[in-house]
Amino acid sequence: MATIPLTTAGFKEKIFNYETEQDWKYQGNLPAIIDFYADWCGPCKMVAPILEELSDEYEGKLLIYKVNTEEEQELSAVFGIQSIPTLLFIGADGEPMMQPGALPKNVLKKYIEETLLIVPKPQESLE
Repeated sequence: MATIPLTTAGFKEKIFNYETEQDWKYQGNLPAIIDFYADWCGPCKMVAPILEELSDEYEGKLLIYKVNTEEEQELSAVFGIQSIPTLLFIGADGEPMMQPGALPKNVLKKYIEETLLIVPKPQESLE
């Protein structure tokens, strides 16, 4: 499975429709990483093959999307993307976290394993 190109319309359908919802509510079933990139960006080109490898390694457990900031300017503006690459991580709990910069594979894997794939346990009552 390769990384999945994502348009603004696709984002609203698969991730979060910011036009109809006020509060963040992830619409997907699997944790996700969204890579905001541009074709001319050197660090983006370094991260791209790493994300492709991770999409294969975590197939069925994690989705990795790519948003071309040149083509999807509305979406980039909504998230206030100032530098690229910027990664939007969405964990199993649906909570988003933005991280600008090109991260090495070992850092991405650690974050995926320790944060994204962990389903929070419900609070146990003390009764």
